[in-house]
Amino acid sequence: MRPLFLTVVCFLFLSTTPALAATCGNGPNGFEAWKQDFIANSKRYGLKQRTVNSALQNVKYNSKVIRLDRNQKSFKLSFQQFYAKRVNNAMIRRGQKLGKTYARLFSRIEKKYGVPAPVILAIWGLETNYGGYLGNMPVLQSLATLAYDCRRSKFFTNELVNALKIVQRRDMTPGEMRGAWAGEIGQTQFLASSYMKYAVDYDRDGRRDLIRSVPDVLASTANYLQKKGWRRGQPWGPGTANYRVIREWNRASVYVQTISVMADKIAN
Repeated sequence: MRPLFLTVVCFLFLSTTPALAATCGNGPNGFEAWKQDFIANSKRYGLKQRTVNSALQNVKYNSKVIRLDRNQKSFKLSFQQFYAKRVNNAMIRRGQKLGKTYARLFSRIEKKYGVPAPVILAIWGLETNYGGYLGNMPVLQSLATLAYDCRRSKFFTNELVNALKIVQRRDMTPGEMRGAWAGEIGQTQFLASSYMKYAVDYDRDGRRDLIRSVPDVLASTANYLQKKGWRRGQPWGPGTANYRVIREWNRASVYVQTISVMADKIAN
């Protein structure tokens, strides 16, 4: 029997969103029924039921995603430990080289959004080693699993809905949507909700492609920071307004500090 406090938590999640299913869950049992109920209620989210059914029909509960969700140890490290684990001199040099390779693109982006190249390069490098590893887990399967799971059901239900809206807009097919275990997409690892709000079609090919289009990736990252309050021409170190904007990218203090320091090193 599910403990009473979990039943209460699930009720609170579901009372603030359109009906999905009778309950969330803490294991594979009940996932398929939850999924079918989500599909049946998809119109309440502005989704086409046929699109959702096609996108989710082969999606299964993924126990690996739950294990990874429960085992996030990196953010418990000190800054020195985290930085040493995630950044090295080769990454800094590559960031500087890419800054030169895409100098004209970065110049146009900074002119439009106000965000300088070193900050975008630091995020790009830290998230996926400049597009070198985007993750290979099916985004819709990860998000459906986490939406069903009781721990953060409301949050990930919203991400699942937004991921399906990306499919519905034809920016990406379900098969193309592969990423990190928590459903992050593309070379700077946008959550689906951020993708819907901040991704831009900078290369004007009719799609917001954060997987293959470097112009879309870099401009979308700058657009995100601008919309969060980035102050043009201002520093980004600790105690500044722009440092607080970087915190909007990732709330973990070690991550924010790493982006700031990495950007300084790339700039120098």
